[in-house]
Amino acid sequence: MLDYPALIALAEIIRRGSFEAAAAALGVTPSAISQRIKGLEEKLGEVLIQRGPPARGTAKAMRLVQHLDQVRLLEQALDPTAPKPTLRIAVNADSLATWFPPVMTALPVLYDLLIDDQDHARDWLGKGQVSAVISSDPHPVPGCEVTPLGHMRYYAMATPDFIARHFAGGITAKTLAAPAVIFNHKDAAQSRWARLQTGQRLHPTGHMIPSSEAFARAVELGLGWGMIPETMARPPLAHLNADLPLDIPLYWHVQRAMRQSLAPLTRTIKERAAADLRP
Repeated sequence: MLDYPALIALAEIIRRGSFEAAAAALGVTPSAISQRIKGLEEKLGEVLIQRGPPARGTAKAMRLVQHLDQVRLLEQALDPTAPKPTLRIAVNADSLATWFPPVMTALPVLYDLLIDDQDHARDWLGKGQVSAVISSDPHPVPGCEVTPLGHMRYYAMATPDFIARHFAGGITAKTLAAPAVIFNHKDAAQSRWARLQTGQRLHPTGHMIPSSEAFARAVELGLGWGMIPETMARPPLAHLNADLPLDIPLYWHVQRAMRQSLAPLTRTIKERAAADLRP
């Protein structure tokens, strides 16, 4: 039988980064928090918290917190007056900046969103650190179910001045050495589009800006060219090649054990994706 007060303490430590912050959130002393974690670690025979700072949970700790979240979701379904449970999911930044936020009203939960590139978000599900993900990978993690959502369309864009300055001779492997705006080191969108455009495997370099809104703003300011979601493509941006979009498929992965609890969210995601994404 798991010690649920200890699991609650474990979850607060991981989410807040310290024993002291967890104690303040739960209205107990740091010593009481430490005793709960010590007892849980002794019972399970392994360390659950890497003390930090910040304090971090081990892989086993993350699975325990996920179990706690599942139990709380079930309790919420039975008793709407119960405290809101936390739901941890991984979402790509561009979905969060465009079509995803309205779907979050589908469940009475507190969201703990982990932002990662759509090509890598599925990894968090495999590690047991989230209950669901938005990913471009169609292959299910064992114990999970996958729902295709559609395609998120991107265009290679820059300001007219940037295009005149760097691409007057056309969009070629040579001219695509111009500075790009890249979300982070995992972002392969610019490389994919460059290969579609030139037939060559290129690796654009430029500014690393891990925020969808700031990314688009940097392109608008003429700092570089970049892949902009269709719904964010607006003046003063111009297309490098309007006839060559990049469509990235998106899939909703859910732990099978969470399927029933997350059914309202899944239904809303499918409806919103059908309206906002490309088939």
